[in-house]
Amino acid sequence: MNDKRTTVLGTEPPEMAKASGVKNGDEHYQQLRRLGGMAHQVRAATRAADHFVAQESAQDHETASWLVSICLTVAEEVAGELDVLAKGLKDRPPETGLMHPLQKLRTLAHQFHAAARAADHFLDQDSGEDHGTGSWLIACAMGLADRLANALDDLASQLKRPGAAEVFGNENPARRTVPGLNIKGMVV
Repeated sequence: MNDKRTTVLGTEPPEMAKASGVKNGDEHYQQLRRLGGMAHQVRAATRAADHFVAQESAQDHETASWLVSICLTVAEEVAGELDVLAKGLKDRPPETGLMHPLQKLRTLAHQFHAAARAADHFLDQDSGEDHGTGSWLIACAMGLADRLANALDDLASQLKRPGAAEVFGNENPARRTVPGLNIKGMVV
């Protein structure tokens, strides 16, 4: 399959997982792992952009700008897929326990997308001051990409642990969070 969403870590897109009879917990795990893989790719590209923007040649600055535009595209896809996942879970009571951690992931994904979009804009300008702002925004985006990738990994790991279905599927609002789930630096 040549769909751009086919595989990042060798997993299938959610609609394919449904068709093959994968359980919801496994489906969410696979989707979070795939999105985590994309977030790790974005983190690496942002780190590379940060390196190239610090160089002195115009060619290196163009490379940084190109890398940021790639990050912007992938960040938009990750944020959009997290939005769709959250919307799909909203009306499924057994899985409402995923909503709180997922909301944090959505916030981070949208923050990263905004930082990458702003960096892309400023890097395309002609003034040195704008390039400095773009460079600073790349550094901000790099931190957000790191937090997003780690948070996606953490939530996917929580889904794979024994007993996670009980904790995430419980309707008691007091138990809607997974004990020990520490998603660093997220806005609550």
